[in-house]
Amino acid sequence: MRHLGAVATACVALSACALKGDVRRVELEVRQLRADMARADSARAEFLDFTFQQIIALQRQVLDSLEAQDRRVALQLGTVRTDLTEVQRQLVQIQELTGQSQQRLSELQRRLQERERQPAVVAPAGPDSAGAAVPAAGEESAEYIYDVAIRQLDRGSPQTARSAFQMLLQQYPDHPRAEHAQFHLGETWERSDPDSAAAAYESVVRNYPNSPRAPTALYRLGLIAEQRGDMDAARVYYTRVVSGYPQSDAAQLARAKLNPEH
Repeated sequence: MRHLGAVATACVALSACALKGDVRRVELEVRQLRADMARADSARAEFLDFTFQQIIALQRQVLDSLEAQDRRVALQLGTVRTDLTEVQRQLVQIQELTGQSQQRLSELQRRLQERERQPAVVAPAGPDSAGAAVPAAGEESAEYIYDVAIRQLDRGSPQTARSAFQMLLQQYPDHPRAEHAQFHLGETWERSDPDSAAAAYESVVRNYPNSPRAPTALYRLGLIAEQRGDMDAARVYYTRVVSGYPQSDAAQLARAKLNPEH
């Protein structure tokens, strides 16, 4: 009995020792788990903080880029507005010049009508003025129209000049300036309408064959044909210049076209 009691006491002691060791091991594991969780939380917090900082930096970059783009757009809009303002100003100037030209032509037409209603003025007869007559109002008007048209052509206003030349040809077809007006009429069309220019030059050659403008008109017809790629027609015009007006300056130019190697 004593022996059995000793054995039982020993077993209880061993069991107590075993329970204490398990408890201690569990405590250690719990402590380790808490430490691991703390480290994991710290790492997660650092990762989240780093990610948050990157997001903030990226957001700042996007905002800076948008601000820079807004500044560029604002600058471009300012430039466009300035260009539009300048274009509008130029358009206003062109409209004013066009209006002034039309006004001058209307005023010229009015003056011509007034002068045409006036009789021709003849100087009184006398020993020093026999046969000397003041030019009729129509002749003076034709010269005035021609001068206005030439000035407009020289200023780079072919449309206004064209209107004046056509006015002269319609009202004074027999005036000495008519052949020159017909030639210059072709010049007003050269850049915008070669067909109309060719028709005007053909009229010079047909209606004023003895005019000093005729050989130049023929040469211009050759140039227009050459620009169209019709070399056969161009050579015909150049040959007509050389054969019909051999002493003219246009004939020298035409010979160079016919014989480019010489």
